[in-house]
Amino acid sequence: METTKSLVMTFLDEGDSKVSLTVQDPRDNITEAEIKSAMELVISKNIFDPNGLSLVSAVDAKIVVKETTPYDLVIG
Repeated sequence: METTKSLVMTFLDEGDSKVSLTVQDPRDNITEAEIKSAMELVISKNIFDPNGLSLVSAVDAKIVVKETTPYDLVIG
């Protein structure tokens, strides 16, 4: 079984649409303050402009842990 972890940060753009930015393998000890600071930096530096619209506010952030179980199936 494989376990992966990602940080999903959700923003609101100028068109009032939600936009998510995902970071794979965030540090285990990342703090809420660090995440908030990173999101504020993304907004203030206008780093991303999905669909030509700037990100204007942070909505939420979450750590997502996913477990994947591969099966080696022989069909035929």
